[in-house]
Amino acid sequence: MTKLRFEEIGTIDYQEAWELQRQVHQRVVDGEQPDTVLLLEHPPTYTAGKRTDPHERPADPGGAPVIDVDRGGKITFHGPGQLVAYPIVRLPEHVKVVDFVRRLEEAMIGVCSDFGVASARVPGRSGTWLGQDDRGPERKIGAIGLRVSKGVTMHGLAFNCDVSMDWYDRFVPCGISDAGVTSLSLETGRDVTVAEVTPYLRAHLEELLAWRPYAATPDYDPKPEPGRTPRIELLTPARS
Repeated sequence: MTKLRFEEIGTIDYQEAWELQRQVHQRVVDGEQPDTVLLLEHPPTYTAGKRTDPHERPADPGGAPVIDVDRGGKITFHGPGQLVAYPIVRLPEHVKVVDFVRRLEEAMIGVCSDFGVASARVPGRSGTWLGQDDRGPERKIGAIGLRVSKGVTMHGLAFNCDVSMDWYDRFVPCGISDAGVTSLSLETGRDVTVAEVTPYLRAHLEELLAWRPYAATPDYDPKPEPGRTPRIELLTPARS
């Protein structure tokens, strides 16, 4: 199997990164480039997936653009202190899209564990979560929104390292009003930067996107999202 290629880009405008994704996606589809993961940060930006309702958009985005995107899911935030990974990979015949999502979640769970933070999935809600405890309700530390076209993935995950939580006060993240949002810095009580987290996320993605079997972290109790529908935009028929 071709080795996964990583490109660490630094901070890049969202629209510029989106165009880069499209270019890389086409090269992967055409067999001109190996499976590639883009690792980066964005300036403050809100992105609205195809399930975003008008009332969920921030009334005052604080100067950050609100961009409609071609992924599944609702509205979310990208900004400094958040590590974004865009895996542009061809899904093997034996890998269903839901398995790909679970592998991205497991990668973020693994990063949390590396820093001494317990996390898991919440069935019915995508992403990586911390359970309710004396610090607060269930809270999301990593979000996922994807698109699959011609068997190759786009978009990906966003993991909160030391992002400012003020941006999340301007909207309801992912349309979920009964839970919170957090970062690795908040949970560890120290400043954990994107640069510090990047090699850990990279290592977990490299392992999990080799498509070998893995031991999944036990889930928290299920809790469906409000108005739950798929967060993944599929442009090719799902494999049976």
